[in-house]
Amino acid sequence: MTGSSATPMAGRVCVVTGASSGIGKATSVALAGLGATVVLVCRDQSRGEAALTDVAAAAASTTGSEGQPSLELADLSSMEQIRALAAKLAQLPRLDVLINNAGLVVARRQLTADKFELTLAVNHLAPFLLTNLLRPKLEASAPARVVTVSSIAHRAAVPRLDDLHSERRYLAMLAYANSKLANVLFTRELARRLDGSGVTANCLHPGTVHSRFGHTGALWLRLGLAIGGGMLRTPESGARTVVYLASAPEVAEQTGGYYVSARLRKPSRRARDDQLARELWAISARLTGLAI
Repeated sequence: MTGSSATPMAGRVCVVTGASSGIGKATSVALAGLGATVVLVCRDQSRGEAALTDVAAAAASTTGSEGQPSLELADLSSMEQIRALAAKLAQLPRLDVLINNAGLVVARRQLTADKFELTLAVNHLAPFLLTNLLRPKLEASAPARVVTVSSIAHRAAVPRLDDLHSERRYLAMLAYANSKLANVLFTRELARRLDGSGVTANCLHPGTVHSRFGHTGALWLRLGLAIGGGMLRTPESGARTVVYLASAPEVAEQTGGYYVSARLRKPSRRARDDQLARELWAISARLTGLAI
């Protein structure tokens, strides 16, 4: 389904996780402005409803916008809630773009209800499970796209597949870097598995953005982001590459890539390790209860 030049996303349905603030909200507003019908996935109802109001305003001001945005609530640290979310999203008439944006960094090691380390659960296992559960809907809607927000922090990763939950040693930024490496590896393996399906998978580094991200991190991180806020990118700037990968015709058939500032870049050596990607996929499938 193709919109006009003014509303190129008209008739397309986009799901954005972590849409209550920051890059996720900015992405949702931008896509609504391009005519897309946006489904916001948020954890907090009040913040989600506030974001929905802004996205609805963008949709209302767009000539040719066909659908009203909607809100789905889910705690993406919970595999049970992810499955419930996927069941709801599978009822959509179509799904043209899935944007895996939700992410966090936490100061101290925490375990989820599923006994997973929290950073790993939200930043990697959540998009892994949600994307796989929605794969039939994406394939039925093809051409479709999966866009996952990673980070340049993946270059600092020291992956240990035998200690994904950081039981031996927990360092907040290392756990974050490892989860962002997992995003790139997931994207590469997903692209391989989707070959020929009409669904593409790409990931990106959005830049360092002044947003709510980091508010659960260590004091030094919160202070650094607060002090340096004026030099950081706005959420709207950080969302540009996300929106580009979700909508640009020139990347419609590009898959398996890592993008920075809307340009294809080479990720780290570890991020290009296809054997590591396959091993991580197998472990992730076992943890989330999916067939390989």
